Amino acid sequence: MTEPELPIRGGCLCGAIRYEISRVPAATAVCHCRDCQRTTGSAFAPVISVGQRSFRLTSGEPRIHELAGDSGRRVRRFFCGDCGSPLFGRPDAMPRAVNVLVGTLDEPDWFRPEMALFCGSAWSWVSIPDTPRALPGMPEAVPE
Repeated sequence: MTEPELPIRGGCLCGAIRYEISRVPAATAVCHCRDCQRTTGSAFAPVISVGQRSFRLTSGEPRIHELAGDSGRRVRRFFCGDCGSPLFGRPDAMPRAVNVLVGTLDEPDWFRPEMALFCGSAWSWVSIPDTPRALPGMPEAVPE
């Protein structure tokens, strides 16, 4: 993974919600689950996983949408109530992690996915690398 300059900053489209990340992400991934596809309106969601302690909101208060993930456990997705931008998620399967959508980063060019998740839900035209890091679902041990 290319190292980002710290702190990592980002926010929503309208600027009402801003956040800051103080540590290098524990993992970088592209998620192909149906929930991420619906959330982003795209074939997949590029995400970084950071520890909860390294993530903080610097302005605004996001709205929350809760649903049951593929595991049956709760997933909370945070978005801007003004412009609707999806920002980050907090799945119960990763209790100490925040999964941030890379498109919300101020400087996303350093991002390189280390793994692909939920490849079984990938659209037929999407190329998935043939590596052990291309997983059919969520990894058993998730970085936090």
